[in-house]
Amino acid sequence: MKRNLYILITSCLLFGACSNFLDQTPQAVISGDELDKPENIEKMVTAAYSALGNDHYTAPYSSMWPYGNIRSGDAYKGGDGAGDIDTYHFYETFSLNRIDNGASDLVWFRLYICIGRANDALARLNKASVDNYPQKQVRQAEMRFLRGHYYFLLKELFKYVPYIDETVEKVNYDSISNRTYTNDELWTKIADDFRFAADNLPEVQPETGRANKFAAKAYLAKTLLYQAYKQDENNTVTDIDASMLQQVNTVCDEVINSGRYQLFADYANNFLAANDNGPESVFAIQYSKNDGTPKGRLDYGHALDYPMNQEYGCCGFHSPSYNLVNAFKTGGNGLPLFNSFNDVNVEDFFSNSFDPRLDHTVAIPGHPYKYDPAFIYQRSWARAPEVYGAYLSLKEAVLPGDASFQKVPPFMSSSKNWVLIRYADVLLFKAEALIELGRQDEALPLINRIRERAAASTGKLKQSNGTFSSNYNIDTYKPGINCNWTQDFARQALRWERRLEFAMEGNRFFDLVRWGIAAEYLNTYFAVEKTRSAHLNDASFRKGRDEYLPVPLNQINYSKGLYKQNTGW
Repeated sequence: MKRNLYILITSCLLFGACSNFLDQTPQAVISGDELDKPENIEKMVTAAYSALGNDHYTAPYSSMWPYGNIRSGDAYKGGDGAGDIDTYHFYETFSLNRIDNGASDLVWFRLYICIGRANDALARLNKASVDNYPQKQVRQAEMRFLRGHYYFLLKELFKYVPYIDETVEKVNYDSISNRTYTNDELWTKIADDFRFAADNLPEVQPETGRANKFAAKAYLAKTLLYQAYKQDENNTVTDIDASMLQQVNTVCDEVINSGRYQLFADYANNFLAANDNGPESVFAIQYSKNDGTPKGRLDYGHALDYPMNQEYGCCGFHSPSYNLVNAFKTGGNGLPLFNSFNDVNVEDFFSNSFDPRLDHTVAIPGHPYKYDPAFIYQRSWARAPEVYGAYLSLKEAVLPGDASFQKVPPFMSSSKNWVLIRYADVLLFKAEALIELGRQDEALPLINRIRERAAASTGKLKQSNGTFSSNYNIDTYKPGINCNWTQDFARQALRWERRLEFAMEGNRFFDLVRWGIAAEYLNTYFAVEKTRSAHLNDASFRKGRDEYLPVPLNQINYSKGLYKQNTGW
């Protein structure tokens, strides 16, 4: 085909017989001026929203599971051994990761495509007249919310990235350094987008899925919380900014006091498609099915995460670690076993007692899969149990008979929402800020609300004979009765609560880096876990380097050396 086209063009140039053909305006092409019309700006806004779910299992950025879970000790890569998507194996071991890791380059590229869509829409919105386009200010706020989100992901992955907004001409992109702004200044740029969004978005949007005022405030609180932990050039946390923690507390209160959100009565409802956009969902990626496209807009970021049984068939990635499963153990007092949880691997789920969130999070052999007592998960459903164990991740999955399920051979997917911020996040953002401010007594009821909900979330965790799938025993923190609620203990409880509440949701590694404990935590994890899983034999975390991914070599080459590599790489 390419050779024939070359012959046709050559003939035209030699004989002048095809001038009309060459001069014709291409079909399905729209001019820049046309895109500035309100109806087309609206389409550009929609395109920026659609980018939220345009990721792929090769470098997902929806749940962030390859970067936030398998780098945290909560999950193994899974799949069919170390060579099956080996770029993720490099992430998991740290010591094998390199600056030319293709997955890192791909996620960088894809997130800048997302930013480009938001910037393109913003540039056109800025020129629009309010008289002709009454939604102008709201749409500007939505685009700045989305841009803030995409930059937040880049920031937590790479630390230093080039900040490009809608005022920068495309021809000048390669002149913007990734060190134009300091670490702190980059956080401020991201926070500014969420502030603008919070100031200009309505409390209620007429269409489901659009960001509202409180989604922006929740994301602002998250950004300020990350910014509060000050890091030096070696990624060491040197200080925690109390004034920013105060802002986190205030902004979280604005979300909480809005009355728009509440915890689901049952934790399970957060992970069932029938409850999409429920009261706990502050902001979520909206997927779709039966929308006029061949397969719909599905969650391809999790397409590898289903079991290998007949009803599914691929691909057994994203396996909860032994360490994570052990972390759900509770003592006789119903509290976590902070110091001894990982001494012995779980063999029998009745010889120990557990936080009920275990069976909402982890597919366990012999237990119902996704709350169906007639659909029992088997060890044979795991892809390579001799390498990664037999556990699989549950939250992203749906049953094969669920209305949202869709096979995309050879992969599986669904149109179930993926929630980026839920109300439990907001409660724990506030609790963390209060604890670091020395106001741990005020954080206690917030953490206990999360635990109370966990304790009440056992109704769907039963076998066909009506018995529970595991031995559940969980209680709240009761100072003077089952704990001594000091600041140090409260900090430990908060960090444990975040791990269990958001396990396998893509957050854990970034929490460890924010708190400044990633190196110590992960090397302790590796010392034990590599005795259980030989695929971790090469694993080692290098403090001052591995807190962030390296700036991809392709991007440094694109910048002609303008981009500066991260510390240690």
